[in-house]
Amino acid sequence: MRDYDVATVDFLQSRAGVVAHRLIWISARNTATGLIEDLGLWSGEDNMGFTIGGQSRDYIGAGVLLDPEPVTSQPGLDVRIHQLRMAAIAPKVEDLVKGYDTRFAPVEMHRALFHPDTRQLVAEPHRIYKGMIDQITFPREVPGGSPACVVSVASETRILTRTLASKKSNESHVARNGGDGFRQYAVVSGSVPVFWGEKKLDPPAEPAPTPPSGGSGTGGESRNGDDR
Repeated sequence: MRDYDVATVDFLQSRAGVVAHRLIWISARNTATGLIEDLGLWSGEDNMGFTIGGQSRDYIGAGVLLDPEPVTSQPGLDVRIHQLRMAAIAPKVEDLVKGYDTRFAPVEMHRALFHPDTRQLVAEPHRIYKGMIDQITFPREVPGGSPACVVSVASETRILTRTLASKKSNESHVARNGGDGFRQYAVVSGSVPVFWGEKKLDPPAEPAPTPPSGGSGTGGESRNGDDR
């Protein structure tokens, strides 16, 4: 269940109608400078600043160029995929695709509520989704249609499916720090017995072989009858 602030709860309980807009915030690495830069888009017509968590953010008015799917919530650890449909001809969208490393780039979605009469913001926008960019595709449009860019974002539980970039091998430790020999014996780990807090017992000695009985040997003599 989502928690709302007092102003939002009072406004929703008044049932006076509501004007809701979607806010998208993406933080991606600029491939030219290597710095993390932010991009804010919202479904309003004009550029507008919002305060999110005590931080001032500037959002570009995308209007009908931004068409996000409805966000649904559910309990559990399933990875939820959500799609943002944007106009591919928008300059900011083109910059995002060509000039930034968007793989696993953090994404936040907020919803802003406005009074239907005054168009004043009811309260600070509340977050409805947090995740990361999964992939960006450009679906084929019908003749005469507008080119679109579909940004698929995955929920935060996607982090649980990541694999380690480097394994726990001696080579990976040495590559990170030449003097790190913590795993130099990792290859033979488990094959060499180690005794911690206990006495090592020697294996029992093998019994001596028993000589064969009867017959003639190299150091003996077989006699018949009495000795004379």
